Amino acid sequence: MANDKEEKKIAKELKEKNDREAEAREKQEKAMQEDMEKKLPKEVREKLAKIKEKLDKFQKQVVKKFDKYIMGIALLPPPKPQEGSSEPVDKDKIHVLVLVDDTDSQKMSKLELKDKLTAIIAKTAEEIDKNITPQTLILSEVWQSCYDAKYDILQLVALGAPIYDGGMLAAIKIAEVHKTMVLKKFEKYIVSYVLAGSLVQGRATKDSDIDVFVVIDDTDVKKMTRAELKDKLRAIIIGMGIEAGELTGVRNKINIQVYILTDFWDSIKEANPIIFTFLRDGVPFYDRGIFMPWKQLLKMGKVKPSMEAIDMYMSSGEQMLQRVKFKIKEMGMEDIFYALLTPSQAALMLYGIPPPTPKETPELMREILVKKEKLLEEKYVAILEKVIKVRKDIEHGTKKDLTGRELDELLTSSEDFLKRIKDLFTQIEKMKEEESMLHIYETAVTIIRDVLKLEGIERVKAEEVIKLFETEMVHLGKIPEKFLRILNLIVKAKHDYDSGKLTKSEVENVKKQSSQFIKFMVEYMQRKRGRELERARIRIKHGNRYGEVILLDKVAFIIHDLEKEEKEITKSKINDDGSLGRVEESSMEELEKALAKVEIPPKVFIKEPVFEKLKEVFGKDVEILMSY
Repeated sequence: MANDKEEKKIAKELKEKNDREAEAREKQEKAMQEDMEKKLPKEVREKLAKIKEKLDKFQKQVVKKFDKYIMGIALLPPPKPQEGSSEPVDKDKIHVLVLVDDTDSQKMSKLELKDKLTAIIAKTAEEIDKNITPQTLILSEVWQSCYDAKYDILQLVALGAPIYDGGMLAAIKIAEVHKTMVLKKFEKYIVSYVLAGSLVQGRATKDSDIDVFVVIDDTDVKKMTRAELKDKLRAIIIGMGIEAGELTGVRNKINIQVYILTDFWDSIKEANPIIFTFLRDGVPFYDRGIFMPWKQLLKMGKVKPSMEAIDMYMSSGEQMLQRVKFKIKEMGMEDIFYALLTPSQAALMLYGIPPPTPKETPELMREILVKKEKLLEEKYVAILEKVIKVRKDIEHGTKKDLTGRELDELLTSSEDFLKRIKDLFTQIEKMKEEESMLHIYETAVTIIRDVLKLEGIERVKAEEVIKLFETEMVHLGKIPEKFLRILNLIVKAKHDYDSGKLTKSEVENVKKQSSQFIKFMVEYMQRKRGRELERARIRIKHGNRYGEVILLDKVAFIIHDLEKEEKEITKSKINDDGSLGRVEESSMEELEKALAKVEIPPKVFIKEPVFEKLKEVFGKDVEILMSY
């Protein structure tokens, strides 16, 4: 206890010392800047003063008009002359960057918002001085360029001199400078450099830290251990962060997290909430194909926590709650926090949501489990919120002590919370089992309807689907007998679900068997559809070349030369009398889309007028090939 207090005291003194030194450096730099300005010729000083006055006026008017939407305004250096251009650069032009927050845009598209703001900001600039040339950027445009690995826009922001900044310009500037320093020295080891945290989540303030994540490739390390590589590079990279702060004037703000690639992968498998949040919200300032694929997979729902991770989150709560009774108050509060948080995250994970951050967890539980699904009572979310608040108050020093009575109350409510969460797990599991059973049954019935439709049996009543499958598909030898047995198993499970008799083992058995049924039926439809589509094709020989005509419902696609790598494709409307209409240009992409939309291949009738059109398209020496 005494050692902890001493360490906190030392840390506090060091922070105060660093703050004093930073303040002294800022005063010194300001004095040097003023001294340099005094040494400039009088006319230059007057010109700078006028520009500053105009820019201040422009900044105030823009901020007043758009308030919180303006994230930053920066003076840009004059653009470089375009290569090969004879036009001189207008030195009187004042180039200004305006960064706009469009994350809250709902009434219009982002493009419309940008066009509208650009017009208003340009008019505002012209009214002050025609030489002020604003360039409007919306935040989503900046982030999208990063997702597309186009980093020129970051360099543009980094070169600007901030006139007004809500924190984002400084973040981009220091991160870009720091990234450049890191890549220059360790490019072969760096796989991703990502901006994350509150800045990219839309809840940043001027005082927010600038959180960056650096992922290091340790898969080919030979001369040292992975731990040594991480420690060595981490120390240098953090040192570069301090240096970047000195260069940009953005001091004591950048918070650098360094991961080695193997640890990063393990964190994904273990469903680490920090990594999930990092993938979900992070914006890559540099990526060698590691971060963006995982981000897209998470967005697609392909990155999911394992059952082991869910079990780990659930069991950890009870274990920690037992330990808390034997700890001192400060440590006890920390364990109560995680005892409630991790099972809560586990419940949301079991429901199908990636593990949220501690701050997001109560609100997600309220929105999904209380309001939407009505599986949980509001009072349990209030218990979790209270524990999070007490822990935060103790951590920030607004709450100096935790009394024995308060601790007992928290322990009692926490035990009640965990008991309820156990019941909640049972409720969610049952709901998921029932949902999966219904999904399997509905999928099976839908596939059978599609198969019967391919066989020419349409408008099948719901109660006749299973019987027709048996008589028209199985008894006629088109589908093996075993798939009828699997279908009957699915139907029985659906009846048991309706009567409330469905068991967990029955669900597992149906899941296992149904995958075989669905796979076989899909393959059957693909084979059937492929054979039917072949009948809609006419193979043509004209001269020494071979072409093809594909007759669909209302349109015919014509491939002029099958042997050409880049095929010439045209299309023509099929008239009611069987003739072909005017020939128009088409493409392989349009043909593939048309084929994909054909649910049942058309019955093809080749009428005499078609042959006349084929002569017109391919020439008089056209021949139709049969049985090719």
